[in-house]
Amino acid sequence: MGAALRREQAAAWWFVLPALAVLLVFVFYPMIQAFVISFQNDSLLGGSRSFVGLDNYKNLLRDAQFLGSLKHSFHFAIVVIPVQSAIALGLALLIQKQARLTGLFRTAYFIPVVVSTAVAATVFKLIYNKEFGILNNALKALHLPTTNFLSNPDTAMYGIILLGIWKGAGFFMIIFLAGLNNIPQDLYEASRVDGANRIQQFFRITLPLLNRTTAFVVIITTIDAIKLSGLVFVLTNGGPNGSTETVVYFIWKTSFQQMQMGYGTAAAFILFAIVLVISLVQMKLFNREADY
Repeated sequence: MGAALRREQAAAWWFVLPALAVLLVFVFYPMIQAFVISFQNDSLLGGSRSFVGLDNYKNLLRDAQFLGSLKHSFHFAIVVIPVQSAIALGLALLIQKQARLTGLFRTAYFIPVVVSTAVAATVFKLIYNKEFGILNNALKALHLPTTNFLSNPDTAMYGIILLGIWKGAGFFMIIFLAGLNNIPQDLYEASRVDGANRIQQFFRITLPLLNRTTAFVVIITTIDAIKLSGLVFVLTNGGPNGSTETVVYFIWKTSFQQMQMGYGTAAAFILFAIVLVISLVQMKLFNREADY
């Protein structure tokens, strides 16, 4: 029996080994190398590397541009997380019941997810255009003042937020739909016998039993929101006046435009630490049993 178990364990390791090798070569080794570079004055323009210790990290914590990019990333996240999660849950509740057109609506709500980020951002850029955009034409029809949303520092981030919510809500709708379908229908039937209405069922049964699903959605949305970059690249390129420059855009610009790889890598590890701490706190907050 012992020999058979050892053979099974050896076979299991042979199956795991290729995936482990890929992780070591393409994930863990680059991470270690990047961590080492973050303590160096390393430029892509060439020249000798010099060890600077924690200077890159200290300078970043005093860098107004870096701190501003963090502020913009958190601004995006704070708005998107609750709004997108609420919309996704609402859509999931709407399409949960099987009806004649349910499949059509599920497809329609999910289409933005599969649309390329570049394509979606380009279309929204046209929608926001001051001269011929649909949004400004609608404002003109209502006799309201028009504006170039992406050229105004006060509205540019909200233009990105709107696109981000439209693009991501469909994916999390599917996650919530899976969670809703796993809730036993007997609980709803028993609550109806006890006189509970739909609102009471939602707050006493649906939300508590969606706790783990909500935790997954919130954590993934938080990570995606804080590392926002693609929409910024296409829509605003960090402008106007840096009002939409997120932390990932700052890292890219510092590393590959200004060629300060050590400084940019240090910024990336600060972002990694922030996301890790936020995720751990969220997991702790959501790690409780349902009470219904």
